[in-house]
Amino acid sequence: MTIRSIRAMLVSLVALALLTVTSSFAVDNHVSQPFKGVKVNGGTVTHSKVGGRHVLTLSDDFKVPDTPDPHWQVVDSKGNVYLLDKLKVKGDKYLKSITLPAYIHDVAKVQIWCSFAEALLGEAPFDTPQK
Repeated sequence: MTIRSIRAMLVSLVALALLTVTSSFAVDNHVSQPFKGVKVNGGTVTHSKVGGRHVLTLSDDFKVPDTPDPHWQVVDSKGNVYLLDKLKVKGDKYLKSITLPAYIHDVAKVQIWCSFAEALLGEAPFDTPQK
């Protein structure tokens, strides 16, 4: 073995060790079942914890409903419902991700709620509540 091949092997071993260590710190993501409802059918929401806070992110195939005032809404494992921010912002833009307030301790399902019509547009449950 030459010095060059020994160096290459050591570099490979160090890279493998770093990859193993960083993968143990990876974010634990959970994906919901698809949205189902009168206006929202399809797309999912991913739950992750970033810096100890719950973050919900809509999938790329989520279609924003064509309703006047859609909002994020969360239901916890005890059945408490939390109406959150508007889904639509200026123009055709929408909030693809939302960081939940600290008082929400878990998420059983995510709903899209129309505040104007006071109607549930669709919901996406998780298999188990996300804590």
